[in-house]
Amino acid sequence: MEALSHQFEPVFDTESRILILGTFPSVKSREINFYYGHPQNRFWKVLAAVTEDTLPVTTEEKKAFLLKHHIAVWDVIQSCEIEGSSDASIRNVTANDISRITAHAPVTHIYANGSKAYDLFMRYCKNPQQLPVDKLPSTSPANAASSLERLIKAWRCILL
Repeated sequence: MEALSHQFEPVFDTESRILILGTFPSVKSREINFYYGHPQNRFWKVLAAVTEDTLPVTTEEKKAFLLKHHIAVWDVIQSCEIEGSSDASIRNVTANDISRITAHAPVTHIYANGSKAYDLFMRYCKNPQQLPVDKLPSTSPANAASSLERLIKAWRCILL
């Protein structure tokens, strides 16, 4: 078990209307220093399909894509102990302060990317603005039960 801290910044601007929260960066995401870096993670494919936009490839394209669609992205956890990329192994959590985003952006809704992100948010995070928080099926490759088509259908709600 390794004690780690989140190493990269949230993505948001003054026009971000939704906030998508993951748990903590995977090994691959930590290597590339950006969100959803594992090639089998379907996050970027799902967002491209839902927004009917081109799939972003580079980190800069991904940042621009998120901002264009008024989407903020961050993780629930600032630091924790974790084995590899296993959400199930997460211990000794210190949560991020989401008001860092919500105090500067007109966020109206928070979406958790998977049950673990949702559970951790509900347990550790403050939500002083009482923003609605919904759980979406995880885009992680560990969520093999959800096909890409099922994920796209479930994630369409972020546009409402």
